[in-house]
Parts: sequence; C-alpha cells; structure tokens
Amino acid sequence: MSNLRIFAMNHKKISSLHINNMCSSKIRASLKRLRLHVLLGRNYSSLPGIVSLELLREGLIGNDIKSLHSIINPPIAKIRNIGIMAHIDAGKTTTTERILYYSGYTRSLGDVDDGDTVTDFMTQERERGITIQSAAVTFDWKGYRINLIDTPGHVDFTLEVERCLRVLDGAVAVFDASAGVEAQTLTVWRQADKHKIPRICFLNKMDKIGASFNYAVESIREKLKAKPLLLQLPIGEGKTFKGVVDVVSKEKLLWNPNSDDGKDFERKPLLEMSDPELLKEITEARNALIEQVADLDDEFADLVLGEFSENFDLLPAEKLQTAVHRVTLAQTAVPVLCGSALKNKGVQPLLDAITMYLPSPEERNYEFLQWYKGDLCALAFKVLHDKQRGPLVFMRIYSGMIKPQLAIHNINGNCTERISRLLLPFADQHVEIPSLTAGNIALTVGLKHTATGDTIVSSKSSALAACRRAEREGEKKHRQNSEAERLLLAGVEIPEPVFFCTIEPPSMAKQPDLDHALKCLQREDPSLKVKLDPDSGQTILCGMGELHIEIIHDRIKREYGLETYLGPLQVAYRETILNSVRATDTLDRTLGDRRHLVTVELEAKSLETSSLLPVIEYAASVAEDLSRASREAIENGLHSACLQGPLLGFPIQDVAITLHSLVIHPGTSTTMISACVSRCLQKALKKADKQILEPLMNLEVTVTRDYLSPVLADLAQRRGNIQEIQTRQDNKVIIAFVPLAEIMGYSTVLRTLTSGSATFALELSNYQAMNPQDQSTLLSQRSGLS
Repeated sequence: MSNLRIFAMNHKKISSLHINNMCSSKIRASLKRLRLHVLLGRNYSSLPGIVSLELLREGLIGNDIKSLHSIINPPIAKIRNIGIMAHIDAGKTTTTERILYYSGYTRSLGDVDDGDTVTDFMTQERERGITIQSAAVTFDWKGYRINLIDTPGHVDFTLEVERCLRVLDGAVAVFDASAGVEAQTLTVWRQADKHKIPRICFLNKMDKIGASFNYAVESIREKLKAKPLLLQLPIGEGKTFKGVVDVVSKEKLLWNPNSDDGKDFERKPLLEMSDPELLKEITEARNALIEQVADLDDEFADLVLGEFSENFDLLPAEKLQTAVHRVTLAQTAVPVLCGSALKNKGVQPLLDAITMYLPSPEERNYEFLQWYKGDLCALAFKVLHDKQRGPLVFMRIYSGMIKPQLAIHNINGNCTERISRLLLPFADQHVEIPSLTAGNIALTVGLKHTATGDTIVSSKSSALAACRRAEREGEKKHRQNSEAERLLLAGVEIPEPVFFCTIEPPSMAKQPDLDHALKCLQREDPSLKVKLDPDSGQTILCGMGELHIEIIHDRIKREYGLETYLGPLQVAYRETILNSVRATDTLDRTLGDRRHLVTVELEAKSLETSSLLPVIEYAASVAEDLSRASREAIENGLHSACLQGPLLGFPIQDVAITLHSLVIHPGTSTTMISACVSRCLQKALKKADKQILEPLMNLEVTVTRDYLSPVLADLAQRRGNIQEIQTRQDNKVIIAFVPLAEIMGYSTVLRTLTSGSATFALELSNYQAMNPQDQSTLLSQRSGLS
C-alpha cells in the first residue's frame, strides 16, 4: 500500500479530479480489492464499469509510476485505430481472440466453435459462429494503445464493415492461406481503397491442409492488383508448419510444440552453420524486398544507393522498417505476414507489425481538421441499445476532447445533447473514464437523437466558425461547395435493400412495442429499412439478405420479447419505361376563398445509363420564371411519383423527365403543384411501354471437382449465366450471374447437392431487364391468375 500513497502524493490533481467523478463507495470497494487484483492480474470481466482500480493498478506495477492521464489518454503517436477485415471464415475473430490474449486482456483463449469469444458477444453470433456486428476493443501492446474493431465477413452485413472503415486509420486484411483472395475479400478491399486506408496482410491458416504461401501471395498480386512486400516466410506449410522467418531481421521464430497457448516461442538469428539453405533463401528474399521498397520510396533509394550499394546485408533493420512504414502509408504496397491464429503461431509478430507499419491518427491527413483549430470534431459511427443505459454511441474523436456532462452539437440532426457518461469500449464490457482526447474511439451514454454517420462538434458556434474558415479556404482555391458539405464528415453510404417481407406483431396491442423495437434497430443498423404499405397498412421490413432479415427477426424476439410473424420473403424489383411519352394534366381546386390552378405538360423517356433517381430537365421557357419553392415542389412531386411504378408498384428508375410547360395561377400552394406534377407523371408512365428490372446477383461457388457437374446443372435451371470456372488448389470456383429470385434458399440446396462440402458468396451486381416470358409469368403470379 506504500506505493499507493506515493502515487496519491505525486498525482494529487489527477486523483482529486478523478475522485470527484466517482462515488465514495466505489472508491472504498476499489481500495479493498486493490491488493487482491494486483496479485490476480488483469481480468476485466470481474469489474465492468469501474476504471479507477484498473488504472491505479497499472500505474502501481513495479516502481515505474505512470500518471493517470497517460494511461487514459496516451500520446497520439502511440495510438493505432485498426480494423480486421476479410472473407467469411478466414479467421478474423480467432485472430482477434489471440491478439487479446497475448496483450493480456483475456485470461483464457476463446474459440468461435465453442461460442466463447470476446468480440462475438451477441447470442446469434455465438450460435452461428459468425460475426454480425462489429465489436470495438481497446488494449495496450508494448506501450501502444490499440483500438481494434472486428468486422463481419458475410455479405449481408457489408454496411457494418463500411461504417467501421470510415473511422479507422489502418487495417489488417486476413486471408485463408489455402484459398487466397475470395469474393468478400475483394469487396472489403474495395471499401478500404475508397476510404484510402493503409493495410497489412496476414495469411492465416498456414497449418491447414492445402495451405500455400506462394499461391496466396500471387492471388493478392493478381486479383487485388496490390504489390505484396514479403516481411515473413513460413517454415513449413500445412501439417509441417512450425514457425516463420523474419525477412527484415533475418531471424527465425519457432513456437514450442508443447506450449498450449503459443506464448512460448524463441527468436534465433539465422546462422551459416545451422541453416545454410534457409539463410541463403532469406538473404535473397531480403535483397528482393530492399529493391522493391527502393523502387517505391525515393528517400530509401538514395540511402541504399549511397551507403549500402555494395552490400545490402549491412543495411540496418530499423532503416528498412521505417521505409516499409512510409510505403504502407502511401498505399503503394502492402506488407505480408503469415501464421496460424488457431494454432497460436505468428500473432505476436503481427501485433509488432501493427504498431510498426500502420499509421497513428496524426499520420492520416484529414482535410477538415484544419478548420476546427483543435475544437471538438467527432463522428458517430455506431449505435447500440443497452437495456440499462439506453443508446450507446461509438465515436471516433478527430480533434478536441470529450468529457462526461459535456453538451455537444449534432450537425446532421441540428440538435444539442448532453453526454452523461464516457466509457472505453471492451466488446460488451465497458470501462468508465473521466475524459478522452483526439485519435481515440469512445463510447458515450446519454445521446438520445444521435444516429450512425452523424458529425458531432462542441457547439453550433464552433461549427459556424469552422464553416467560415472553410469558406475562406475555398475562396482561395476557387472551390464551390455548399456549407453543409464542407462541415459534415462524409457519413456512410447505405446500400439499397434487395429483400423485403411483411412483419406483424402477435396482436394490435403490441404494435407500438414493435414500432419502438424497429426504430431502435434502425438506429443501430441503417441498412434496415421499415415502411408502411399504403394499401394493406402492414409494416414492411427491407433488408440486405435472407440472413439479415432472419437475424433482425431473432433480435426482436430475444431483446424486445416480441413473437412477431414474418410474411414470405420477396424480391425488390424495379420498373422502367422503354419509349418516350408525353402527358398533360390540370388541377383546379378551390379551398376556402383561394383557387389553386396548375397546368403541366411533361415528357418521360428512358435513359441509356443507370440512374436510381429520375433525371429532371426543364424547357428554357419554364426554367426562366421558376421560383426556388416551385422547383422544389416539382421535384418532390416527380420523386414521389417514381416511388410506385404502374406495373407492380415497385420504384421507377432509369427515367429522364422534361418539363415542357407549367402554368401556375397566382396564390396556388406548393402542395398543389407537387400533386399535379405527380399525377401527370403517373399518367405518362401508364401510357408508356413498361419493363420490369430484376436484381442480378454475382455468385461465387467453391466446390470440389466431384460435385462440379450437379452444381452447374442446378445453376442452369436457375437462369444462371456462367462467367468463368477457375481452379483454386484442388477446388473449382464457379463465377456466375444469377437472378436473386432464383437463389432463394440456395444454401440448403447447395449443401444437399455437395454433401455439405461447397461454399458460396453472393453480392448484388446490378438490375437487369427481365425477358418477356419471365415478366408475364411474374405479373400473372402477382395478380393471382397463376
């Protein structure tokens, strides 16, 4: 306890500030347990929500007394915000589990198959052995603070990946060494490219039968069009895999085969006497790596050509590591490491690589930060609902500081709210803290109106000041942006749902409860859309896939205690027109003592290019006299008319509308203008030749040679269009386009056909026109004639 007294004397200010934030009973309880916890080591699960004890204890280990501030808010250069992304079943969650174990944040190794991992904490995740929501975890490694996010690999939850990549500074792409680049790997890689995120690659499952380091590296080079930098080479593959060789330092890392948890491994320098062949191979690999990095980094090239041109062996490892760090940041190449997370091999070097090669928040260049001048600027990238605490909002802080009881302004919602408590996220365990600075990921309690993708600032005046600075900068550079665009951080693009079904409560008395549950779930998951059918009055649920809707249904039952009934799954078709049509309409109403009179003439025609919203054009005579209010009313009317097509009531797309004439009687309300324009367009659409568009899915099936024929025959029956058949190790990969309507329940059929050996991945490709025969069949089904 003498250490505690020293700590208290040295840090009176911090302690008093922190004690004010805690009730005295918590402090007494913390002090009572202090000695016990110093002996036991770190175990978060026993103390959710109480931070002071953990932080004090961290500061008390040994004689090295840290300040409380440095533990909560490490220097920004020591922070790494990273995500783990990959195809489903590449081993993301297992890798995360090992990372948490080796960093000392869990006491035992969790396993996806056993359903006891830290980041897969939802019941549905543990039952299915997949990741649905992205879980954030904070931990330390060799003096660095790492905020790690484990993301889903399943295509139905692509939005989860998208909104997390939005707030990350770097990412680890995990690959199955036996499969290389797979369908969903391409999707997440494209998403990371969009957000310009530096990456490192981890070739997992090196112990799996059929694992091939060279094949996986080649697939990264060919399919992802990336330049792999081989920082490690495996010692053995498949069953013979026992360790890795560090190419940069020319050392071999061997794990003890008798060790249960993989903590016991030795790092030995390669010697001419003991490993002549391996040394020769690694020297060649190192020289190739140096040449590769020198081609990409001018500073390093000057160093190599100047001092070390005669002998690359003399080049210090630190110089090479710094150059690899610069190349990774510039995204001109990706470092590649390998290992086996399940067999506990290669995870510690991966952690070292994360701290060494991925950027800190200050190394990422965010243009908008210069306008805030150190004021608070944060992005809410995820919302969870907790039964006790209410909505929990995950935030990435870009600048400034967040504290409990702080009033913040939401730019998107144009409202001011107050943060009641501030937590550090540890998957579903949360640790309370007194403040958090830029570069960190925080969890806030008390924000009732903030949703995914909202920009958070300290006050409305701070936002306006930032806007004025941005305007001045824009004028200098002759840029023309709207105020809001410059102020708002780019939110998250929400994909259009492809499936929908009706959802009904067990009784009408439960309808308000169902509405509340769906409202909460929509705040958590913006890719879930809920709407009311105007004809039947039923609630319609729209989602990204069968699994997505199944999970939502399951969550309503478990978390909100409602036994809801789902109607059959239906496909979200679209409609378009094939020719050009004109229509005229007049609306003449007298309401009270005001006469509302509008006459409109417009033309609708099909577009060559794909466009979800109608392209609106005005004839020269109309555009001259049109006020801003009238223009908005016209566009609202046209957009609402395009929401329900004339054939089956699906949205209209790929349409251009030209307004040829518009006569508005003085005093006519904008509502009447909207109504007239909307009615006129519906009249035109009914006269046109109509076409139904169906969603076409990009399907990738991995199957053994024995079952190739039955799978191809089945796809032919489903109107599938085979693009190519690739060879991947001993398997065949079928790449095809298949209409979504034909792929319902495909997983069950595929399992039956291949005795459970095949896997498949689906992704929306585009909407394409149905042929006349299929269209007439669909229309007769919908009208109840067939």
